[in-house]
Order: sequence, then C-alpha cells, then structure tokens
Amino acid sequence: MFIKRVIVASALVLASHGLAQAQSCEKNFKVSGVPLVTAISYKTWQEFAKLKPEAALQRLAQGVAAEGFSGIKVDRSLGTVDAYQETTGSGRIQTLRVVARKRGAGTRVDAIFDIQAGQVTSKDIVRDGLCNIIRSATQ
Repeated sequence: MFIKRVIVASALVLASHGLAQAQSCEKNFKVSGVPLVTAISYKTWQEFAKLKPEAALQRLAQGVAAEGFSGIKVDRSLGTVDAYQETTGSGRIQTLRVVARKRGAGTRVDAIFDIQAGQVTSKDIVRDGLCNIIRSATQ
C-alpha cells in the first residue's frame, strides 16, 4: 500500500512539474551554440488553453512588429510568423520564427531567434523579447 502511494505521489509531482514548466515562457527558455564561435539559437515556448492557433497568429505578428522586427511574413497554412532584424549595420540579419500549433483544446506557441556566428546579445533581453511576443498571442 505504501509503495502504491509513493508511486501515485511521484506521478503527481512529475505531472505538476511538467504543467508548471508548460505555463512559463521564461522557464522554457533555452540557448544553444557557442558565443562568437557558432550561431546561437534562442528558443522558448508556452501553451495557452482554449486558444485557437488561427486566432493567435495575427496577434503574434503584431507582437513581432512591436519588438522591432522587419520583413514580417505570416503563413496561415503553417501557422508561422517569420521575421528578421538587422541591428549591427553589417547587413548580417538575425532571424525569428514563431509557430502557433494546436495542442489539445489549446495552442502551443514556439519562438526561435537565431543570430549568426560572431554576433552577441544578452540572453536576458532575448528571453524578455521572445516572451513578450509569445504573450501577445492572448492580448
């Protein structure tokens, strides 16, 4: 009986941990790559209950624009918003892709921001910007 309770309690803890992670854009934020040596990819995501991907897409595009991106392209069939920034004056762009896809009765929004090798930025600024864009899906 004790082992059964431990297993059930462990399952509840793991499930609640996964749920908490799914609800926080900031906690889902990941960075890959080696600064100044390779391209750097910043990724995060968040799920929204009872939100349709189609309804989120236009608001996400507006959130991308509000964060200063150019060349914004919305592909409704893929549920994507693609954009870029050129902030260094070098002509080397940084790219952004935001994806809204159905997840159960809601929507999962993923954001990926890539900068080229040799470019650097603050991960805190990128995290805040990506999470602002993701939160715009419901605003």
